[in-house]
Amino acid sequence: MCGRYYVDDDTAREIEKLVLQMDEKQRQESIRAVRRIGAGDIYPGREAPVLSEKAGTVCCNWQHWGFPGFQGKPLIFNARCESALEKPMFRDSILHRRIVIPAAWFYEWNPKKEKNTFRRKDIPILFMAGFCRHYEDGEHFVILTTAANASMEPVHDRMPMILEREEITDWMLDDTRTEAMLHKIPCLLERQSDYEQMSLF
Repeated sequence: MCGRYYVDDDTAREIEKLVLQMDEKQRQESIRAVRRIGAGDIYPGREAPVLSEKAGTVCCNWQHWGFPGFQGKPLIFNARCESALEKPMFRDSILHRRIVIPAAWFYEWNPKKEKNTFRRKDIPILFMAGFCRHYEDGEHFVILTTAANASMEPVHDRMPMILEREEITDWMLDDTRTEAMLHKIPCLLERQSDYEQMSLF
């Protein structure tokens, strides 16, 4: 699963590179959204920067992390790739309102409650797949999770679905590729924890 992640100045710079191709008005709107980013942890319930589609291009805006629960149930902030299309709450959003959540890294805790940090070795940003839905107070998003790969398995059996940079546009804009991309295996990540030296898989 994914219940906490981190954004920083590198995250903002990488997002800005992606939105520079937009037309002038949309680019300025996205850059204003990027400039709101400050270094810090993002928790469910908080607003966070996301990449979404606007007029056929990638833009940056802010959304609330998590769908409100029903009848007193807690906030829903993750969805399983394997079953998201079968859930009435998720199906329409995943078919038509897919987004990408940028992060410097995310955290996961092992069964001993020890915190681990996961990041990419090759670039300073992770692109996590997700989708959004409109509520009275604005757009809310959920992060998709998939089965853990070899770098994640020592800590948890689930992880965010990580996209490559070149997959961002396809994920958001190409409805014909959605189902296939839900079955992709994420790249291997670098793991660091407070209780052992950094591990690279």
